[in-house]
Amino acid sequence: MLMKIAKDRIRKGMFIESVACPSQEFPRRRFVLKTDKDITAILASSATNVSINLSLGVDLDGRKPAVAPATAKSATGDRARREAVRGTVSQSASALRSSLRDIVSGRSLDMSELSRAADDNGELWSDSTAIALEVTRLKSKDETTYVHSLAVSGLMTLLGRSLQMDDETVRILGVAGIMHDIGKLLIPNEILNKPGNLTDRERVVIRSHPEAGYQLLKSYPEIPQVVLDVCRLHHEVLDGSGYPLGLKQKDLSLPVQLSAVCDVFEALTSVRPYKRPWSTSQALDWMFARPHHFDRKMVIRLGSVLSDGPIG
Repeated sequence: MLMKIAKDRIRKGMFIESVACPSQEFPRRRFVLKTDKDITAILASSATNVSINLSLGVDLDGRKPAVAPATAKSATGDRARREAVRGTVSQSASALRSSLRDIVSGRSLDMSELSRAADDNGELWSDSTAIALEVTRLKSKDETTYVHSLAVSGLMTLLGRSLQMDDETVRILGVAGIMHDIGKLLIPNEILNKPGNLTDRERVVIRSHPEAGYQLLKSYPEIPQVVLDVCRLHHEVLDGSGYPLGLKQKDLSLPVQLSAVCDVFEALTSVRPYKRPWSTSQALDWMFARPHHFDRKMVIRLGSVLSDGPIG
């Protein structure tokens, strides 16, 4: 369970998920707070809040996390945790809807706000991977794009950490996941949410969303190039048969390849108007059987991350 606290309430023994520094001068995350040096550095930082994980460290009163017995109480706790995650995802999707629509409308973009949203979403997925995966598989028609983007962002964060990428790169991956499908907001809903087969013309319209999103985002100079690349190229595959540019593996960066794996996995395992969801193993097996599209090592690593649960 995650909790945000004022930085002056931190104490040794807490598990620090992240320190909300606007200037990012304290980038360290996911560690047990053990030293006065770290406490002093956090207090001296620009952060006002710190996220702690109550299941992995002491709480505000210094109490250690309790180990729940395998009883009906544990089942009740699981249900409560699932509902808490569901509520968090719903609130995040609503906030993301507002932010992305503001960008589409040409309003100003707050990169620090998007970074915080990506951090919070990444923490949720790290702490409750299995539950987050379960919750985000079920989407209403109106929230599909937003919850899908949150799920892809969470998966990209987990996979980036698993690949030992540095914290700043992982943070940018999280933002890229949140933003990758913004071009879909420019697609008419009657096409985007159509339950039946698309016509050839409708398919062309759908396939225009990566380029449309890229053209929209590149007008904001503060957006990192990685975010632009993921937005434009997340439907490219290794053999060059993807779109919009038909690039091959040598021209696809690691973040772009990672985004393609996470995007397709999330789509395969989710309820959509035109299909039933696949299981995790079905989706991973299908992707592994297509090495001309996806990096097999990355597919295996994603499967490992999802089976292992929270990672350090």
